Amino acid sequence: MPASYRDIAADLRQQISEGRYAPGDKLPMLTELQAQYGAGYQTVRSAIALLEQEGLVVAVRRRGTIVRERPEKRRITRSRQVFRDEIGYYFDPTAQPWVALEPPALRWGVVPVDLAGLMGIETGTEVLIRDRVMGDPETRKPKQLATSYLPAELARGTRLAEADTGPGGIYDRLEEMGHRPLRWSEGVSARMPSPEEAEALNLPADVGVPLLRVVRVTASPTGEVVEVNDTRMSAEEFEIGYSIRRHTTARRPDADEDGDEEDH
Repeated sequence: MPASYRDIAADLRQQISEGRYAPGDKLPMLTELQAQYGAGYQTVRSAIALLEQEGLVVAVRRRGTIVRERPEKRRITRSRQVFRDEIGYYFDPTAQPWVALEPPALRWGVVPVDLAGLMGIETGTEVLIRDRVMGDPETRKPKQLATSYLPAELARGTRLAEADTGPGGIYDRLEEMGHRPLRWSEGVSARMPSPEEAEALNLPADVGVPLLRVVRVTASPTGEVVEVNDTRMSAEEFEIGYSIRRHTTARRPDADEDGDEEDH
């Protein structure tokens, strides 16, 4: 039985994963793959198209199908802590040196459907939207997109609605407005970027590179949501990492009476 395009893609994917085809290597020509797998032209072409969609290979004019070079992945350490420096609060030591590459874009708009529930407001409710492109101050390379959504009734007519919110940014302003101490929670997910997001982050246009998405909810001590932050970055360049602590239910049987575990 002739190989299906999924079978061919799976075999080539494994060879790429195992390093038999390294970044920069050229895959066999389509006619060679036809002979190798006993498949038709369209079947082989569909297999290559699938690998292109996954971002594993790219078609280069006059060269053929090339295994993509990928950036070295860096770990974003989400330690479930908030930090502060001379600029204000920040949530990740890796991103601490990054700066806004351009002034924030401000607009009044509608809260996205998937964030309305987090904000505790109805779909279609007007909010203040603050868009920022954060990146390396030396190379000026964009690293992440950060969008803040703030309730309109909270932000209208305040410093929160100005491009320059002053020392400490929006979180210091929110705490000065009586919402101290702020509390945060966040969730991590992934999705494909919009064309505008791909362009802003300089993602390759000819392959599908997903976004790593961290959505953070900022609340007052009473539980009122005062901001939702939607941060997106290349899932090809970054991963989320965190330490794992032993819960009391995971106490080893050979631990001493004080709860300390013996080294072995």
